[in-house]
Amino acid sequence: MDRAPGISRPTGRRLAAWSAATALALSVAGLAAASPASAADVNNVRNAGFESGLTDWTCTAGSGATVTSPVHGGTGALKATPAGQDTAKCSQTVAVKPNSTYTLSAWVQGGYTYLGVTGTGTTDVSTWTPDTPSWKQLQTTFTTGSSTTSVTVYTHGWYGQAAYYADDLSVYGPDGGGGGNPSPTVPAAPAGLTVTGTTSSSVSLSWSAVTGATGYNVYRDGTKVTAVSGTSATVTGLAASTAYSFQVTATNAAGESAKSATVTGTTTAGSGGGGGGSLPKHAVTGYWQNFNNGATVQKLSDVPAAYDIIAVSFADATSTPGAVTFNLDSAGLGGYTVDQFKADIKAKQAAGKKVIISVGGEKGSVSVSDANSAANFANSVYGLMQTYGFDGVDIDLENGLNATYMTQALRSLSAKAGPSLIITMAPQTIDMQSTSNSYFQTALNVKDILTVVNMQYYNSGSMLGCDGKVYSQGTVDFLTSLACIQLEGGLSPSQVGLGLPASTRAAGGGYVSPAVVNNALDCLTKAANCGTFKPSKTYPDLRGAMTWSTNWDAASGNAWSTSVGAHVHALP
Repeated sequence: MDRAPGISRPTGRRLAAWSAATALALSVAGLAAASPASAADVNNVRNAGFESGLTDWTCTAGSGATVTSPVHGGTGALKATPAGQDTAKCSQTVAVKPNSTYTLSAWVQGGYTYLGVTGTGTTDVSTWTPDTPSWKQLQTTFTTGSSTTSVTVYTHGWYGQAAYYADDLSVYGPDGGGGGNPSPTVPAAPAGLTVTGTTSSSVSLSWSAVTGATGYNVYRDGTKVTAVSGTSATVTGLAASTAYSFQVTATNAAGESAKSATVTGTTTAGSGGGGGGSLPKHAVTGYWQNFNNGATVQKLSDVPAAYDIIAVSFADATSTPGAVTFNLDSAGLGGYTVDQFKADIKAKQAAGKKVIISVGGEKGSVSVSDANSAANFANSVYGLMQTYGFDGVDIDLENGLNATYMTQALRSLSAKAGPSLIITMAPQTIDMQSTSNSYFQTALNVKDILTVVNMQYYNSGSMLGCDGKVYSQGTVDFLTSLACIQLEGGLSPSQVGLGLPASTRAAGGGYVSPAVVNNALDCLTKAANCGTFKPSKTYPDLRGAMTWSTNWDAASGNAWSTSVGAHVHALP
């Protein structure tokens, strides 16, 4: 969410710059495992593991160096540091064969990291990841043109972001004749397979990375059920209160490893989860600004009754890892006192509304990356609930999220707060393009206690819909086709909401009129007023809609909440 008027988040600008081709590359990397190379294929990248320093690599502005720690494999890895207008791009020209398909892969860690290829003679592709505290594989595929004999592969970071690390790059495919690393050997069996979360219909798993692996197969009760490129997966479509056994194998161009040790995951009881206490079937969420950025300054008592969930924005990070606090901006809000604020929370609750504390936002820097910070997060949020009377928490972390430890934090908070706890999330569009993304993983991990995911359908540029086609933001098709990914990816319809800006000034891009929001709601719930995209079925239990913010809504005469609020509450 944005603090400044009319300015998109850095991540929003970043995503808007990527073309439809980039979005298509993300589909290859996230929505489906890339096709494995044939046994005769080789890795055409030279010095792929940086064991020979930067030999064969060129890095802009002296941004690259080799390090001995951290490394993914071998004894060396690349460390590249963005500075000023330089994104720390490191590249290599790789010999390839014409009319051939190659798999491009790299293991990355640290700041925002991009992996791509140019000069293919067909469609140049790329993929990326937000900052990640542990090694993560990026992977995509490309096809060379009829006269293409070389391509340029590259990695780079992003302006103002931390250094990134890269290791074990590969361009697997037919031998281009330019030399490269030896052909791969069959990888070892994965270790460390554990169950990281369960719902009534899914089991989430994670395991340790295997050197040389380009993908992993997940087996349920001896039968392969999915293939992924990363080291985690969520198996969905399971029966409630049922035990399942799971194993994982590692794969690359040479073949598939032996199976890992077996773990057992037992689904929870229930009908698909969803915390939320006494919320209506269809609800409207609005973010309330605890700061003055040019929008209408409000007290909580000024927020219209159309809003069922009010997310107070934002909690602040403390010097204790993972812990948050809240400081009411009394001066910026015209002398609004803490006592008035608390009284207004109680009044809203007496009127049947929920008031929660939002963590993150555009400038949020809360990091929950280990067991200690997860405990600090849960304890501090629960403390704010006790102090102010908040009904729960909203996760709006736009600078990376660790699924394992955020899951731990939310489950710990749930154990303290009980079944009435409200948990909402506001991921960016890129965060929900695939169930392998950390945000999506977290949502599925806590599905049994999750209230609603109000994805931000703005500041994102073009993205993939669930039909594999690319749609531009600001259209009804964008809203319906991207919501479909969440609905088909394992979230209950009651846990899916459409997040939109309340006015053109509230975001850098992606604003749609309330009428378009209402059309999208109709399309998803009753197959009416659709655009060119039509979902395969209807979702009458869809939760509703969200806006940034109640303040920007007020600045526009409450046009958004008046129209969308009435429409949401009139849904069947």
